[in-house]
Amino acid sequence: MNTIELGPGVYGFTHPDPAFGNSNSGLIIDSDGLTIIDSTATPKQAEAVFDEIKRITEPLTTRLKRVVLSSSRIPFSGGSSVYWQAAFYGSQATSEQLDLPSNPEAFRRLLPAYAEHYHDRYDTRPITHLVTEPSPISAAGYGLTLSGESTTNVATYVESVDTVFAGALGSFGVVPLAYDGDLLAWANSLDQIAELAKTVIPGHGPVGGAADLTDQANYLRACVEADGDESSLRPGPWNEWANQEFHPINIERAARLQRGDTSVPDSMFALLGFDPPEPPN
Repeated sequence: MNTIELGPGVYGFTHPDPAFGNSNSGLIIDSDGLTIIDSTATPKQAEAVFDEIKRITEPLTTRLKRVVLSSSRIPFSGGSSVYWQAAFYGSQATSEQLDLPSNPEAFRRLLPAYAEHYHDRYDTRPITHLVTEPSPISAAGYGLTLSGESTTNVATYVESVDTVFAGALGSFGVVPLAYDGDLLAWANSLDQIAELAKTVIPGHGPVGGAADLTDQANYLRACVEADGDESSLRPGPWNEWANQEFHPINIERAARLQRGDTSVPDSMFALLGFDPPEPPN
């Protein structure tokens, strides 16, 4: 992990190899203890981040208070068991998803490089504190409820360092995965973040700012404009991003939403090697 000191008491931890599953995390040293933002994809990743946090904060590590999960998706909640003693903050959508049984087989297929970490008894931590509207999460962190990657995601704004931890909403240099998201709502949320802060820590990719948010928003809108035809995706910086295999999923999802269908794309099931569910009669 790369450690970035954003200002007094605020740190970002970014993966040196941007790709889906090589996710980022953050730390706010609050007046009452520590707030961690996202738990990365696996317990091993989370342990590496926590070791760095211990190096930075000793002897304050025992005052770990909160973990904010921007999404229930495995790149952001996968290491949550490492922080078992903390309170977990997230949206209603994140809480509902994490209350369901885990699907380790799906995780292994989605992130084959980390398959060994998702054993059959693998599980994540549940949400203990709901974030249902924009509101303070801690002394320095302000939770933003925004839609896009999920029905509702939680980004964290730290005014003192003019930074937003975008979490699952931010994907810089990595094709985002929108199999269950609303691409237009997501693009609009990125526009809001761009107006709020100079620095953005995405869930995947390097530290960025307004230009990176604009590129990602333009990509999401281009998927909608493609109208279900992958060959119609207009060119852009996304042609060079990691995880090109997600384009068909995002384009199919956008087309489904345009016709009022909120189901998961068949291309997502194909990526995982599962048969899609039978359509209702």
